[in-house]
This record gives sequence, C-alpha cells and structure tokens, in this order.
Amino acid sequence: MNQVLETIKSRRSVRQYRKEQIKDEELEKILESAIYAPTGHFDQPWHFTVIQDPTLIDEISEGAKEVMKTMDIEWIAKMGAKKELNIFHHAPTAIIVSARKDAATPMVDCAAAVENMLLAAESMDIGSCWIGFAKFYFQKHENMEKYKIPKGYEVHFGVALGYKVRKNPDALERNRDVFTYFRKKF
Repeated sequence: MNQVLETIKSRRSVRQYRKEQIKDEELEKILESAIYAPTGHFDQPWHFTVIQDPTLIDEISEGAKEVMKTMDIEWIAKMGAKKELNIFHHAPTAIIVSARKDAATPMVDCAAAVENMLLAAESMDIGSCWIGFAKFYFQKHENMEKYKIPKGYEVHFGVALGYKVRKNPDALERNRDVFTYFRKKF
C-alpha cells in the first residue's frame, strides 16, 4: 500500500508517552512538515511555540483547566474539574499553534499544519495528540506575552508529541455511508 495512505490509516491520538524527549532532528522534521501545509491565499499565517519543559507544559494545562471549569458547556467544565487530567497527557513536547488574526483562513490553515505534524510524527513512530483545550490558557493577555505569541495572533490549537508507551491499536471501523457521487453518464 502507498506509504502516505498507510500512515493516515495507522495514526491514532496517543495519550500515554514515555518521559524521554524526542530527538531534535525528529522535532525539526515535524515542524518542517507543518510549514508545508496549504494555506488560504498562501498567507502562511502561523506561528509555532515549542515547549519542552514539563513545568511549563503543566502550567499551561492547569491554566487551561481553570478556564474550562468556568465554561457553560457542561462536558468542558467537567473535564476542567478533573484533577488528574493533564491536557497534554504528560507528553514531553507541546507545540502551541497560533495564527495572525487578519489572515484569510487562520484556523483552517493551522488545522492543516497540525494534521501535517500528526502524520509526520506517525511516520517516525512518534505519538501525537491534537489538543483543542490548549487555547483556553492563552485567553489571558499575560500568557500570550509570557510564551511570546506574536502580537495580532490568536492561539488555535496545541499538539502533544512524544514516544509512545505502546503500539497504536487497530483502527475502529469507519462510517462509509458518507459519500454522494454525481458522475457523468456515458
């Protein structure tokens, strides 16, 4: 099978990581894959903040949970109240993905970059997880400044990266009743 298709089908969100830090060469390949994602109007509006200090990663997790606890969406508030939850699942590397607010399609561009990172990580047998909750910590201006998020940017996502504790489970069956075709009749 085509290696790209195989990687897409084998990638899973990993929520248990070894403490060992990923290698710099691997991190650089993952980051490079991010900047090759497509963007609206070729804006390339993103910024990537790489954090490899467990104290800082935990700080972001705890701060995000404090905001989550106050939210009107019940399931998010309940997640924020979970004492044992670390939104990055104790991964040794966290990447915060932000984009210029004035870009044509900043959230979509960041989403494409995140998917590229997840697939690049999987291709190197590195675990990853897309972290939507990370943005809550950065609702406070002082947190944006502390982590040097550029002015005029907004945090959209986080990514957890690290070596997997165990092999990915087999894929769950996908719903295939989601396609509608209109084809030229001959």
